[in-house]
Amino acid sequence: MNFNRHELIAAILLAAWCCVPSGSFADEPKLETATFGGGCYWCVEAVFQRIDGVSNVRPGFMGGRIENPTYRQVLTGRTGHVEVIQLEFNPDVVNYETLLQVFWRTHDPTTKNRQGPDIGPQYRSVVFAHTDQQEDVAEQYKRLLNRQKAFRSPIVTSIERASTFYPAGSDHKDYFNRNPDKQYCQAYIVPKLKKLQELFPGQLK
Repeated sequence: MNFNRHELIAAILLAAWCCVPSGSFADEPKLETATFGGGCYWCVEAVFQRIDGVSNVRPGFMGGRIENPTYRQVLTGRTGHVEVIQLEFNPDVVNYETLLQVFWRTHDPTTKNRQGPDIGPQYRSVVFAHTDQQEDVAEQYKRLLNRQKAFRSPIVTSIERASTFYPAGSDHKDYFNRNPDKQYCQAYIVPKLKKLQELFPGQLK
């Protein structure tokens, strides 16, 4: 097959283009991980699923003594595990400080081992930090809110280093979106989402 000079150059450029890995022409966002426990993970999952820049929100367990805990085991309150959600976020769209603000404003961080009707250490308020920076930011923000008396009582949220995350079963994932009319969802999750819309309209998807 004979090519003229222009055809040869075009063929070389096309071959070079095809060999370039996807994403090489524009840096893909570097996602970071965050983990929060704020009562029943159905509630916390529904809240963070609606925040712009947040993806892959998944419920599970963290902080306990046994490996691969089941929901029933955690429900006893004797495993040390907490119901949490773990998510990925794009810091170019939403920063960690904003996630903390959403977290603290959409549950009651002043009650120990309880959120609404859900009682026990598995429902305690906790921030699991994945980096030194996350830990520092969370500690500073907590101190600031307490100094400002942002809540009627002091914040009791514990700030701990993240450990192994154990995903919940598939029947717990995307719970509100699949069961919006269930009594629990209407009574406890819908009010949180309304509050989210009122306080953070500019952060929603």
